[in-house]
Amino acid sequence: MLVGEKMTKNPVTVFQNASIDEALDIMHKARVRRLPVVDKKGRMVGIVSELDLLKVSPSPATTLSIYEIPYLLSKIKLKDIMTRDVITVTEDTPLEEAARIMADHKIGGLPVLRGSELVGIITETDLFKIFLELFAARQEGVRLSLLVPGAKGTIARITSRIAEMGGNIMALGTVPTREPELYQLMVKVADVPEDRLVAAMQELGLQILDARYCTTPACND
Repeated sequence: MLVGEKMTKNPVTVFQNASIDEALDIMHKARVRRLPVVDKKGRMVGIVSELDLLKVSPSPATTLSIYEIPYLLSKIKLKDIMTRDVITVTEDTPLEEAARIMADHKIGGLPVLRGSELVGIITETDLFKIFLELFAARQEGVRLSLLVPGAKGTIARITSRIAEMGGNIMALGTVPTREPELYQLMVKVADVPEDRLVAAMQELGLQILDARYCTTPACND
């Protein structure tokens, strides 16, 4: 999957001369936590997050009067506090690359550019939704976690055995463990009873770490 397939298109933006209150109001109405900042020509010149705005807002312990606060906030423009060196991606960026960039830079969203044009935004919320899709979290089935060797053909043996049983693999993924050449594999299967699936994997000599039947919207113990 690529960023262009899962991004939010035509993202909500804010002008660089907007005040903090105006930006917060836009965020709350649009239910977003970050806004690309644009100039009068619609070109992106920065980005601002809800946290950025809250950091420069007076705390509840302030000694300012209720009349002074709105006046002072109106004087602070987004162009004075926004992040100018914005990290961006393009529509053809792989989703895993976008996730890596967010994790490495500790940011929650990336504007998506087509040339110099802002065409979308991909956020951590989008990635969480994709995570649910990849692991078929909203579909019923048997969820198995297995400890598998990294030898060639291991996953092929597993998937072939499931197919022989008439199972439908809805999700499959591996992550490395602390042990060299050992991986934890998660597979979610429909149309095969849990006991038969577990027995088949044990016949292949695989260690079962967890087995459960999952119903929507979540797995039950």
